[in-house]
Amino acid sequence: MNPEETQIKFPFWQYLNQPLLGTEKLPILNPRRFSQIYRIELLERCWKKECDAKGPY
Repeated sequence: MNPEETQIKFPFWQYLNQPLLGTEKLPILNPRRFSQIYRIELLERCWKKECDAKGPY
Protein backbone atom coordinates (compact mmCIF):
# COMPACT_ATOMS: atom_id res chain seq x y z
CA MET A 1 0.00 0.00 0.00
CA ASN A 2 1.10 3.51 -0.72
CA PRO A 3 1.42 5.97 2.17
CA GLU A 4 -1.22 8.13 0.46
CA GLU A 5 -3.75 5.29 0.72
CA THR A 6 -3.14 4.57 4.39
CA GLN A 7 -2.97 8.17 5.59
CA ILE A 8 -6.00 9.34 7.57
CA LYS A 9 -7.57 12.37 5.96
CA PHE A 10 -8.75 15.34 8.00
CA PRO A 11 -12.04 14.46 9.73
CA PHE A 12 -13.86 17.47 8.30
CA TRP A 13 -17.40 16.27 9.06
CA GLN A 14 -16.57 15.37 12.68
CA TYR A 15 -14.87 18.75 13.11
CA LEU A 16 -17.97 20.61 11.93
CA ASN A 17 -20.36 18.49 14.02
CA GLN A 18 -18.70 19.11 17.37
CA PRO A 19 -21.15 20.01 20.12
CA LEU A 20 -20.48 23.64 21.01
CA LEU A 21 -22.27 23.84 24.33
CA GLY A 22 -21.61 20.37 25.70
CA THR A 23 -20.57 19.96 29.29
CA GLU A 24 -19.03 16.55 28.63
CA LYS A 25 -16.29 17.71 26.27
CA LEU A 26 -15.27 21.20 25.21
CA PRO A 27 -15.12 21.96 21.48
CA ILE A 28 -11.68 22.10 19.88
CA LEU A 29 -11.48 25.06 17.53
CA ASN A 30 -7.92 24.55 16.31
CA PRO A 31 -8.12 22.16 13.30
CA ARG A 32 -4.61 20.76 13.85
CA ARG A 33 -5.29 20.02 17.48
CA PHE A 34 -8.66 18.49 16.60
CA SER A 35 -7.00 16.22 14.03
CA GLN A 36 -4.42 15.04 16.56
CA ILE A 37 -7.01 14.28 19.22
CA TYR A 38 -9.30 12.61 16.68
CA ARG A 39 -6.48 10.26 15.59
CA ILE A 40 -5.68 9.37 19.20
CA GLU A 41 -9.34 8.68 19.96
CA LEU A 42 -9.67 6.63 16.76
CA LEU A 43 -6.70 4.52 17.81
CA GLU A 44 -8.23 4.02 21.27
CA ARG A 45 -11.57 2.96 19.74
CA CYS A 46 -9.82 0.47 17.46
CA TRP A 47 -7.79 -0.86 20.37
CA LYS A 48 -10.95 -1.51 22.42
CA LYS A 49 -12.69 -3.43 19.63
CA GLU A 50 -12.77 -7.15 20.09
CA CYS A 51 -11.38 -9.30 17.36
CA ASP A 52 -12.48 -12.87 16.80
CA ALA A 53 -9.30 -14.67 15.75
CA LYS A 54 -10.92 -18.11 16.02
CA GLY A 55 -12.33 -17.96 12.51
CA PRO A 56 -11.51 -20.39 9.69
CA TYR A 57 -8.53 -18.30 8.54
